[in-house]
Amino acid sequence: MIGCIIQARMGSTRLPGKVMLKIDKKNPIIHYVLEQIRQSKYLEDVVVATTNLKEDDVIAEFVKNYGINIFRGSSSDVLDRYYKCAKKFSYSKIVRITCDNPLIDPVIIDKIIKKCISKNFDYVSNTIKRTFPYGTEVEVFSFNALEKAWKNSKNPYEREHVTPFMYDKNNKFQISNFTFHNNLSRLRWTLDTKEDLKMIKTIVKKIERRPIFLKDILWILKKEPNLMNINQKIPIDKNFLDSVKFLGKVS
Repeated sequence: MIGCIIQARMGSTRLPGKVMLKIDKKNPIIHYVLEQIRQSKYLEDVVVATTNLKEDDVIAEFVKNYGINIFRGSSSDVLDRYYKCAKKFSYSKIVRITCDNPLIDPVIIDKIIKKCISKNFDYVSNTIKRTFPYGTEVEVFSFNALEKAWKNSKNPYEREHVTPFMYDKNNKFQISNFTFHNNLSRLRWTLDTKEDLKMIKTIVKKIERRPIFLKDILWILKKEPNLMNINQKIPIDKNFLDSVKFLGKVS
């Protein structure tokens, strides 16, 4: 079974409680994550994996009311949380998504799943060599790769970030990177700061259709390039903005 495990917690240090912050008048970040992901054509199951801490009861309650499964595990050993969650729900392939990314594109998710399955890779992502914007991160890996990482990852960084053991070339997994035809890695709509939240709210307000695709966001930025200054200080490059017209290849 291909299952998506969404990691979520209230205890963010830079923006506490961010997964429950409202994007619009009634819906929080986690709602948008779930709504975007449900449009995937390849996912067979979705579960939110949060911690056993009392502060994350609010996440568990929201997810239960939404109607999908919740799993609770270690707050510090996220790799252990993922492994035990994937094992409980009998996932053979795992899609890793974080609640930092409420505008995750389901088309990107499906393309990475398809690539992983077609060549039977152990691990595929769009983050090894970054060409996609921050906020569009997807990792797909096999249960066998997850189990090996769980058994062999030793240092705290590997345990916290789940997948470093898998994409370490020394460990000889069959890995692949999914790239975009233009390098859009300078763009950002992940959630880490108050400015990021403002950026996400602005995008959501300006795009009416749901789900919101990568090409929708890039089209808005092409028409209103100054929006990029909301959460990043980068020079506006006309050639870079013109590149967004070649978007049909992704979504």
